Formats: sequence, structure tokens, C-alpha cells
Amino acid sequence: MKRISATILTGIWGVACAAQQPLSAIDWLDQASTAAITTPRLIAPVEPPVTDGVETPRVAVTALDAPRADAVGLLPSRTTGLPKTLWQESTTEDILRQFAQLSAEPLPAIQALHYTLLLAEANAPGDASGDARFLLSRIAALRRKGAVEPALALIERAGPETEPLFDQWLDLALLTGQEDTPCLALSRQPRLSQGFNARIFCTARSGDWQTAALIYDSAAAIGALSEINSTLLAQFLDPEMIDEADPPNVPKSLTPLQFRLFEAVGAPLPTRNLARAFAMADLRGTSGWKAEVEAAERLARTGALPAARLLGLYTDRKPAASGGVWDRVKAIQTLDTALERADPAAVARALPAAWAAAQSQGLEVPFAELFTTRLTGVALPDDIKLLAFKIALLSEDYETAAQGFSPKTRHQHFLTGLAAGAPAMPEADTTLEQAIATGFAQTHAAPAHQPLLDRGQLGEAILLATRKFDRASASGREEIGDAIATLRAVGLEDTARRAALQLLLLDGER
Repeated sequence: MKRISATILTGIWGVACAAQQPLSAIDWLDQASTAAITTPRLIAPVEPPVTDGVETPRVAVTALDAPRADAVGLLPSRTTGLPKTLWQESTTEDILRQFAQLSAEPLPAIQALHYTLLLAEANAPGDASGDARFLLSRIAALRRKGAVEPALALIERAGPETEPLFDQWLDLALLTGQEDTPCLALSRQPRLSQGFNARIFCTARSGDWQTAALIYDSAAAIGALSEINSTLLAQFLDPEMIDEADPPNVPKSLTPLQFRLFEAVGAPLPTRNLARAFAMADLRGTSGWKAEVEAAERLARTGALPAARLLGLYTDRKPAASGGVWDRVKAIQTLDTALERADPAAVARALPAAWAAAQSQGLEVPFAELFTTRLTGVALPDDIKLLAFKIALLSEDYETAAQGFSPKTRHQHFLTGLAAGAPAMPEADTTLEQAIATGFAQTHAAPAHQPLLDRGQLGEAILLATRKFDRASASGREEIGDAIATLRAVGLEDTARRAALQLLLLDGER
């Protein structure tokens, strides 16, 4: 690799940052209607909530010592109903292991509970040290789910200008196009990052291309840069080198900085086959509409993007093509238009296709949250009315929908009973329905979880219970009853009901 000239053509700067439209780090929290935020209705043995709604706290950056940083959250106890001692009696290693084992795509109700746990203000495990591992493990779990904005808000609240947190801060900011702030911090305190890659990139971002080139030359001379980073940074700093050699092959473990460098040297990478967090980069305003919609679908599937933002992209403009994503866009737009016009016949025609489009992408719950209220009261034929009822059972208004429905079959009776929290065993036809009915008949936590609750390890007990709902799990259906019993015993009644309804309506039992 040739050495970089100290005289850098600043024209490459336009390639590096053109058309960036930074996203608010707390947009995700600002839209509190998203299913990713729950307000658990907690009863003994934990403190009851004192509010029925979700408050959206504003993020203020304040440097904290590591133990306090570990306790930082975006959702206070008065919002979640969860006690400050949620993690306190568990060990750091036990909780980190639980976080690492969280399913990538659990049931939406369980996903919502995971977000609540990850974002809750609560004391760190009693053995937490000064390395902020507990906070960083929560950040990592959020990143795996694609929840970049709340992860960024969480780390900013902790005060990210520390060595343990800075690299994560920069990574998250790079994915949202907000890297100027961490880069400025790094220019003031170069020791925040141990590697040369961030220093070179951020120095160039500040406009000091000559110093960036000198840092690059020094790092390359001592072998401090990997081959791929050396090539990408060289091409980033000197545009003449882009014509001399192709960009390197994409590494299996792509970093956000490498992703942005590929973009800067004129070789942007599609995000559909990358880790989910990279999909957030397509929402910076630098990608085409198709890429934006596909990224939004991928993020909405895990609750990492509010349903309202997905609908906004679906209805942004008229599709100019057909097939694939364009057929989904057309189906959603057709239903949206029919509802706007209050045309029952058009709604009846459009609903099945729009629902099929949502099902094809695993977006049934976001769809239900978007359209249930608007479908209420629309005069529909019986077959479409039944479809609308099932959709409503997947929304937060499931209990109201059940109260207004007249069940005709045993299965429908079971669903309406479940929505009310009292599924009847005589109406349970399948092993899954029987397991659900058994869980709701219990009045105490499952024996496997009770010792944790007795020791005050509430968070750990909840996480263990949620794993029983994992649709990809090899565990038997009978364990579903134990999970339901434990969630209800600690007051998570709403989560238990919604998760059970989702198991029945999303798993294709019928």
C-alpha cells in the first residue's frame, strides 16, 4: 500500500457525507404507541405501577461513573412498574448470559417485554464492576434487534465520553448519520478510542485531511491497521486510489465504520443481507424508496421501528413498478385509501390482500396496531368480519374486540375467553390450547421460577419465562403453561394474554 500524500483532495468529502439527514436518537421513544414499549401491570411481589401510560423522557448527556452508567435507563419505574431492584440480586454473568440468549425474533409481545427490560431504569447487579459491562450488554442486545435509536439514546444518557462506551457510541451514530458529535469528542480526547481507524476517519470528518493522512501513515508504518481497513481508509483519504484498485471484499464481521467507508469510496453495500442494525442506515435519507421500505419492514418486524413510520413509508408515493415490495406497497395503499374514503365495500376487497402482504413479512402485529381502530365499526361481510376480528386480537385493543364479538365455534370461544384472561379448558382442542388454559388456571409462579423470585431475582425469572415462548425453541408446548403462570404471578397479565393470542394466531395452528 502506497503512503498517503499529505495534500488530500477534499472533494471526496462530498462522497463521504452527501445528503445525510440525521435522525433523532429518541424518535423511537417519541412514538410511544409502538408495540415495542409495554407498561406491565405488576402486582405483588413487585411494586404496582402508578401510571397507565408511557412517558417519553428527554435524553440529557451527563458523564457518569461506570456503576451508575450500568443503572441508566430510558423508562423509569413509574412508567414500567418494574422495581429498581430488577437486576440487583442477580450476578452480572448470569444476566449477560440471559441477554446473549435472547431470541432475534420472539413473539411480538415478548419482544415488547424485552425492550422494556433492556430500557428500564434499574440498579445494576450487585457484583457489577467499573467496566460498564452490564450497560454494554444491553446495548448489544438492542443492536441485535436493530433497535439502534433507543440504544443510542441509552448510551447518550449514560454519558458516552468514556473509554468503555465511546466505540459503541460511534458505531451507533455511524448507522444513523449522527457521527459528527462523537467525532468532535474524539478530536478533543483522542484516548477515547484505542484504535486508529476512528481517529483517522473523525479527523478527516472535521476537515483536517492532512492530519488524518499523517495519522494513517503512522498507523500503517507500525502495522496497526488491518488489510481491509488500510485499503478502505486509503481510498477514503485519497480519491486517486479508488481508480487504482477495487474496494476490498466485504468482511463477514462488518463494522459500521467499514460500512460507511465502503459508501464513501463509491461502493455502497445493500443492507438486506447484513446484520439487522445496518438497516437503520437506509433510513438516513440517502437510499432509494425501495431500500427504505425494505429496511423499515425488517426493523418493524422486531419492533425496532414504530409501525407509524412504516406506514409513512408505505404511503409516501405511488409505486412505479410491480412485484415484490411494490405489490405490498400497493396493497397497503389500497386499504389505506379505502379506509380514508369510508367505503366498506372497498375495505372488504382490500383487507385480505393487505393482510397477506403483512403476513409475508411477519408484520401482522404492526399491521394490527395500525388498522384495528380504523376497521372498528366498518360494515363488513361475515368472512371479512372474522378476519378483522382476528387482526384486532393481535392489537392492544384485543380485550375490547373480544367483548364485541359473538363466537360461534369452540375455537372462537377459546380466543374470546383468552382475551379476557380466562380461557376454558373444555374449549381447548389442541395441546397448545390446553397448555395455555393450564397456565391461566395457575395462581402461582412455575416451580422452576419461584426460587429466583424468592431470592429477589425478578428480572432473571422474567427472562427465563420469556424463553419458553420462543417459537424457534425445542422446548415442549407444556412449558408454555409454566411461562404464562410466572408472567401472571409477577403481574405481567397483558404480556401473558397477548403472547398466548399470538401463539395461536401467528403459528398457523389453524
